[in-house]
Amino acid sequence: MTFSAKENRYEVMKYRSCGRSGLKLPELSLGFWQNFGGVDCYETGCETVLSAFDAGITHFDLANNYGPPLGSAEITFGRILKENLLPYRDEIVISTKAGCRIWPGPYGDLGSRKHLITSLDASLKRMGLDYVDIFYSHRPDPDTPIEETMGALADIVKQGKALYVGISKYNAEQSTQAFSVLRTLGVPCLINQPIYSMLNRWIEDKLLEEIEKEGAGCICFSPLAQGLLTNKYLDGIIPEGSRAFREKSLKETLITPGLLKKLNMLNEIAKERGCTLSALAILWILRDQRNTSVLIGASSSIQLRENLTAISQPPLSSEELEKIEKVLKMS
Repeated sequence: MTFSAKENRYEVMKYRSCGRSGLKLPELSLGFWQNFGGVDCYETGCETVLSAFDAGITHFDLANNYGPPLGSAEITFGRILKENLLPYRDEIVISTKAGCRIWPGPYGDLGSRKHLITSLDASLKRMGLDYVDIFYSHRPDPDTPIEETMGALADIVKQGKALYVGISKYNAEQSTQAFSVLRTLGVPCLINQPIYSMLNRWIEDKLLEEIEKEGAGCICFSPLAQGLLTNKYLDGIIPEGSRAFREKSLKETLITPGLLKKLNMLNEIAKERGCTLSALAILWILRDQRNTSVLIGASSSIQLRENLTAISQPPLSSEELEKIEKVLKMS
């Protein structure tokens, strides 16, 4: 059966300009870090992606190492695109990254020109694309000059393999250096992708200021702190199959009595405004206009819809923000 997108999809989502660029991104973007690998159910992943597009999510974020196995998320997305979304390619922003280990040997990761260009060529092949919209340096490389890494990104744009470039997991100082080199090369950095949530606020120190100064956008990953900012762990029980249960990307030892107290107090604030804790966490990030988009993950269309409820909520009031701040500052 041929997929036909909902005609009202752009009436549902809100969009923000990516820094000072002409590109707008949806306030919610869908990430492929987990749930879309070769070990996952293709039909469920496909339904989630199509539901996201129907809801106005136009940005899909991947990386060369997403899976498992490595690279399989790009293969999954390429299949979904070919079978369903290819007629809508011009309405979609596709991003991928290189820098984390994807093959063995000295060229299999980090920021050398060899790795970045070779990795992107492989990503394009896996997804069946001629170009991506955004290509990222996935992490800084302490052994490679920043000029080489950023020079490779700039050349990738000039070769037509990406429309824009970005950086991820770079601290404030590293970001400033990357911004400067890219600007000199005539290919400004479009966007920075840091980890950010109520429970991990490190970018508020200097990074957001540097991003704003550069005129770049900011897209935040792990907004729900690996599931902590959902209703999964509020009673202190680790659900079977959850990330904490599998200790896949969330250690059970992190779920302390003090953290549980905070999470339940935040959940009460969410209940008072008639939303879920996850929606509150997303709204809290979107309170800052410098944050272009929130990068969410979803294991199903049902979980996706829960996160989408944040978009229909009114912005957090000053009183709500004060309550949240008091909870977050509790020791």
